[in-house]
Amino acid sequence: MADVTLDAVGLFCPEPVFRVKIAVERMQAGQTIQVSADDPAADDDISRWVNRSGHQMLEKTKDGDTLTFLIRKVK
Repeated sequence: MADVTLDAVGLFCPEPVFRVKIAVERMQAGQTIQVSADDPAADDDISRWVNRSGHQMLEKTKDGDTLTFLIRKVK
């Protein structure tokens, strides 16, 4: 189970990745966030942001149009 959950369903680029960034900034290192989004651009946007910012993508799943990301804050 994630420490933080973020529902970005119904939001469109660039809002989902901005909200993930803000939420992760408020977290402690080692905590996890589960993000749900249905914007097709969220897959690339969030994945790239996780890689660029040095955090860890633990899991990425798709159920219909909804993507779910599990991200660990590294630093």
